[in-house]
Amino acid sequence: MILTMLAVFLGHVLLGLPLFLALLVTAVVGFLFVDPAMIARMLPQQFFGGINVFSLMAIPLFILAGNLMNVSGLTERLMGLARLLVGHLRGGLGHVNVVSSVFFAGVNGSAVADTSALGSLLVPAMQKEGYTRAFAAGLTAGSSLIGPIIPPSIFMILYASLTNTSVGDLFLAGVIPGLLLGFAFMGMNAWHAWRHGLPKRGGLPRLGQLGLAALAALPALIAPFIIVAGIVLGFVTPTESGALTALYVALCGILLGGLRLGDFWRALLDTARLTSAIFLIMAASATISWLLSYAQVPAQFVSLLAPYVDNAVLILLLLSAITFVTGMFMEEVSALMLLTPIFAPVAMMAGIDPVHLGIVITLNITIALITPPMGACVFVAAAVSRIEIVALFRTIWPFVLTAIGVLLLLILFPQLTLWLPAAIG
Repeated sequence: MILTMLAVFLGHVLLGLPLFLALLVTAVVGFLFVDPAMIARMLPQQFFGGINVFSLMAIPLFILAGNLMNVSGLTERLMGLARLLVGHLRGGLGHVNVVSSVFFAGVNGSAVADTSALGSLLVPAMQKEGYTRAFAAGLTAGSSLIGPIIPPSIFMILYASLTNTSVGDLFLAGVIPGLLLGFAFMGMNAWHAWRHGLPKRGGLPRLGQLGLAALAALPALIAPFIIVAGIVLGFVTPTESGALTALYVALCGILLGGLRLGDFWRALLDTARLTSAIFLIMAASATISWLLSYAQVPAQFVSLLAPYVDNAVLILLLLSAITFVTGMFMEEVSALMLLTPIFAPVAMMAGIDPVHLGIVITLNITIALITPPMGACVFVAAAVSRIEIVALFRTIWPFVLTAIGVLLLLILFPQLTLWLPAAIG
């Protein structure tokens, strides 16, 4: 049954069928194995029931907040602050790229949006500074992985809805791993700049310059604190936090004069397009997840890995390997929706904290955004930087390996993810 469903899914994807339709066809094939009479009754019920979750409403609201930041000019203010902080170092624009991703991650939670927003601005500038276009695009795609790790995170909200894990704890747990990713990519950039003799641009910024840049970026910098503090302190739910953040960013854009009616309408349309695509995939994936659960596939998977549950590190390595390979060939939201219900019981048996598992799975799924052949961020980076996709896929592997190195560090040292939730909680 599983092999047939997998073959059907891959076949329809290769034929160019939209992903949610490929998933629905796969679900129909699965129902034929289990009970054809259930198709008319259970398929629509699970399709709509899979997205009938209140916490999922936070996703379009956080996407809207990120889009409003882009069209209102707040993203440029963050980049200006990043340029003053690290732009004077050797390979400064590469460091600006990474630091801007860290700042931008605190509002949007989407790696693809990060790649699109920063790539069109920074890749041409990095090329003028002496970077090859391929490395600049690769660094943009690689650093965008920080977006879904530093809160807020669309993937973490999905994981929380599937496992009843605290969204606040997941958001806090993602802070240190996200910063580790940032430092890792800055280290890569520093080595590349030293190896190729890229020059330094300018000197240390004056304190007054930093103060003015920080003041200009302050409205955007406040947004992440609204998100995390509101959820962690229990003032708002994730959905209410998303609405509050979108309203706050919109008001900042209006008051600062950067948000016009046409920009607001464009941000709404972009949000509607991306949200509809995500939710269609989620609904179709939820149908397959229910079907696999009904067929007791998770229980069979648990029994398969039962001999190894005494070794939590080995279990996480096995789950990571499966997630990594799956993410290479499947869209990330559907991979997360399908794998989490199967993996969670195994992790529970092995005594793995669900928050730690959530960060490991989220980072695995996120890495898939820059791996061939389905890496969405690579396609976006190639488009905005006008580079051949094959050339960029050849360049991207050092960034993939760097992210895997951070992942292994998190697996070996779970306190890196659990310390902040424990300290604040």
